[in-house]
Amino acid sequence: MRIIIQKFGGTSLATPENREMAANKIIGSLKSGYKTVVVVSAIGRNGDPYATDTLISFLQSVYGDTHPREMDIAMSVGEIISSVVMANTLRSKGYDSIAVTGWQAGIITDGNHGNATVLNVNPNYLLEALKKGKIPIVAGFQGETVSGEITTLGRGGSDTTAAVLGKALAAETIEIYTDVDGIMTADPHIVSNASVIRHITYSEIFQIADQGAKVIHPKAVEIAGDAGIPIVIKNTMNDSPGTVITSSYTRKKLMNSNTSERLITSIAYITGRTQITIITDKGIDEQKEILLRLANNHISIDIINIFPDKMVFTIDGFLTDKAVNIINEINNNFRVLNNCTKVSVIGERMRGVPGVMSRIIQALTFNKIEVLQTSDSHSTISCLVKGEDTISAVLALHEEFRLFMQ
Repeated sequence: MRIIIQKFGGTSLATPENREMAANKIIGSLKSGYKTVVVVSAIGRNGDPYATDTLISFLQSVYGDTHPREMDIAMSVGEIISSVVMANTLRSKGYDSIAVTGWQAGIITDGNHGNATVLNVNPNYLLEALKKGKIPIVAGFQGETVSGEITTLGRGGSDTTAAVLGKALAAETIEIYTDVDGIMTADPHIVSNASVIRHITYSEIFQIADQGAKVIHPKAVEIAGDAGIPIVIKNTMNDSPGTVITSSYTRKKLMNSNTSERLITSIAYITGRTQITIITDKGIDEQKEILLRLANNHISIDIINIFPDKMVFTIDGFLTDKAVNIINEINNNFRVLNNCTKVSVIGERMRGVPGVMSRIIQALTFNKIEVLQTSDSHSTISCLVKGEDTISAVLALHEEFRLFMQ
């Protein structure tokens, strides 16, 4: 049985016209000989009646402190409504389709309400439906614990649903449908001539997603990569080939000559970072104590540089007050810089290539952008800049590595 997973985001389901186009994509896969399992997100975005953010806002307006268990029950409703609507859309076209909840699909999670981890998937219900010629429309973003409690998988969790079902069903491909033509070389809202990346590796897309791009959830990439299942990011509204995400070996065979010449794949960024600089006269013991206290209070550190007499690191901006209170208990000689942005240059082919960092620094300083901090790995180099320099930094680096349309 050749199985394909097709996941449709909220914008793909927001209007009758969009649902019609989504249905045509599903029918197209059936005509190509696939047994198709569809995963859907909640319809629309914040403000639309059944979008997840709308449901959350409503609950908070009624009573601000909703228990996580009840919040999960309410948030799961949006995707269930989507699955029913999409099933009816396909039935109206003569295709036997059934709406399926996350728990009916066999998704078992831990009990971490709001951000549950998938522990196991029993695909028997879906396999039986496929054998009977039905098209299961699975409500994304949800599962249940072994004791039957409804859980949700965290924001972007419908991507995770598609990935875990793809792995459990040994799918040939996972298609993620959205409102863009694929993964871009940079945010097209900033870079007007950003181009679509036709082929990219799991590790690169994981870095791009982890460094701020919103097209696919990093957890979904990790799951699909472990299973060796290609992911394709496509636009519901047109027939663009999209972006194919595979292993590096497969990618080298697929890439065209123009793409293969590029040293860098994409520029990503994360706003709302805070940089904290602490003068630590007592040395390593004091540094260890501060880092341990922050970790015990669930404050994750991103870019970090440690010196004998000081350390500099970044955190999520919304955690600034909490971090400052903790640090003050140990050391009051520190400086806080709010509203920073982490801009990252991502590309597997820069591994071992000298001069990449030099080009990054040169491009930023030429455009009068102050580099506050840096970090690097084999495939990613990140620079911290002031928030007001975000757009200039992204444009400068996109231009430096010639990622624009050709």
